[in-house]
Amino acid sequence: MIAKLTGVIDTLSDTSLIIDVNGVGYLVSASSRTLGSLGSPGTRATLYIDTVVREESFQLFGFETQEEQTCFRLLITVQGVGMRMALSLLSALSPLDIYQAIGAQDKTMLTRAEGVGPKLATRMMTELKDKIPETQGLMGGKVLSYPSSLAPQLEEAVSALVNLGYRRLEAVTALSRLESDLSLNDLIRQGLSLLSRSGT
Repeated sequence: MIAKLTGVIDTLSDTSLIIDVNGVGYLVSASSRTLGSLGSPGTRATLYIDTVVREESFQLFGFETQEEQTCFRLLITVQGVGMRMALSLLSALSPLDIYQAIGAQDKTMLTRAEGVGPKLATRMMTELKDKIPETQGLMGGKVLSYPSSLAPQLEEAVSALVNLGYRRLEAVTALSRLESDLSLNDLIRQGLSLLSRSGT
């Protein structure tokens, strides 16, 4: 099994590249995020590889970072998320964004990826909510830990902030910093204050 490739970029397309390793060209599918970071043809590059062997095909999927590779492997465990869909998600969102969206149950953020509808986004949140990293940050960010379901009053406050134009992820992140015994009005007021100070 191929786990890593280092060579010279031969050609690039919107969804894949050919990397020349000692005269052998490997066709590797990758996210637009990885493809955009590799540089132009002639540039030397290293990719972490997932090798998928099936009866009718032999496919290579490449990742610039191990964080992206780990997220890819997690995404394809969800029913209905194939390898192409996982790459679409990783093209639209960073691994950290994906983990945060799942943790905050932010369906809208996940549907930013091409081909991901509300039903699939809901299934992803359900199946992965207990599998995402809880504390350790990726690429300089921190994955926050959220309860799988919010208390009714907190959910009301989240809805109020979303109705005011904030994303669910932003609202949950802000409210998670506040005392849980605040009144609904105080939750909304202090949540707005945090969001305005953070520039969101």
